[in-house]
Amino acid sequence: MKFSLFNQVRFQPILFLALFSLLLSSCSIFKKTSVKTAPTTISSLKFLDEYDLPYNLQYKNTTVGGLSSIDYDAKNELYYLICDDRSEINPSRFYTAKISLMDREINSVKITGVTTLLQQNNQPYPDLKKNTKETVDPEAMRYNPKTNQLIWSSEGERIVKQGDTILIDPLVNTVFTDGKYSSTLVLPTNLKMHGTETGPRRNGVLEGLTFADNYKTLYVNLEEPLYQDGPRADLTDGNALIRIYKFDWKTKKNTAQYAYKLEPVAYPAKPETGFKINGIPDILSINKNQLLVTERSFSEGREGCVIKVFLADLNGADNVVDNSSLIKNPPKNLIRKKLLLNMDDLKLYIDNVEGATFGPTLPNGHKSILFVADNNFSKTEKTQFFLFEVMP
Repeated sequence: MKFSLFNQVRFQPILFLALFSLLLSSCSIFKKTSVKTAPTTISSLKFLDEYDLPYNLQYKNTTVGGLSSIDYDAKNELYYLICDDRSEINPSRFYTAKISLMDREINSVKITGVTTLLQQNNQPYPDLKKNTKETVDPEAMRYNPKTNQLIWSSEGERIVKQGDTILIDPLVNTVFTDGKYSSTLVLPTNLKMHGTETGPRRNGVLEGLTFADNYKTLYVNLEEPLYQDGPRADLTDGNALIRIYKFDWKTKKNTAQYAYKLEPVAYPAKPETGFKINGIPDILSINKNQLLVTERSFSEGREGCVIKVFLADLNGADNVVDNSSLIKNPPKNLIRKKLLLNMDDLKLYIDNVEGATFGPTLPNGHKSILFVADNNFSKTEKTQFFLFEVMP
């Protein structure tokens, strides 16, 4: 389209300059802003483009993969991507990237940096195979432009075997942009790992986090229900409830917990006894009390995942911070939710989407949103980036 436009005005210099200036003005909408802003209203998400990174991409002697979150630093036009490698391939780390958008498409994704996450003793986290309690399983990361720091979460570990039990509590840490440790958030006691069936399930813990209310509030979510809160999601509606935790960022205190009901697993597994799951890999703040919630369903024997994005409203939801069991004491008012997007409708291969962030403003003035899929370091899976337009 743009080439035919230029051809039509080739011999009209004044008109050409006017149109060229207009095009530059349109492109300049992708300009830097001091902080990332969320749209005020969202009716739906419109698919624009997909971009895949090659398998086993090498960057500064590390393997790029396992990308489990994405967050946009608007001022520096930089994206932060945490890697869920538990120091098995390379030390636990995060990447930075430049993502070029052109004509409502992803023109390129270029990795620009890799940073090792450090413990309080300034040492990298050890390999899980060493069975040390310092091992982490990174899952989520957000950038705070007010402090120029990053906050990230780890799911911990829960392996219960006779004579070989490993219990590593989840954590939420803040670090400087060079990966050096800053502080640890004190988490509620119901997030502590146990050898008995209470507390978090293995690999179903702190998957997503997001700042809200101009970085005054932090929300953190479970991927799956706590044992004491009821069953996991299944093919039928089993009232699978997860908790979303609200923290006052100034005091660092957990002021509220809200119950959110998961959708059933989208498809049966093949064989029927195969692994299947539906949970929340990420949340993204719109305003003080509304979130975009991504649900990811996977069933063994079926390629890809079913990704649904919901508008979740916390207004009016019961604060269950003092409720020790959501199955014994069901809350009357859950988080309200409205479906905005089912990626199954796109008829594309959708892999293990784990992260979401609002990106630059599009030329038409609408916000963009980008999702990233974790390839689990597998050659049969993909590291995908998806670009959507936020429809007001």
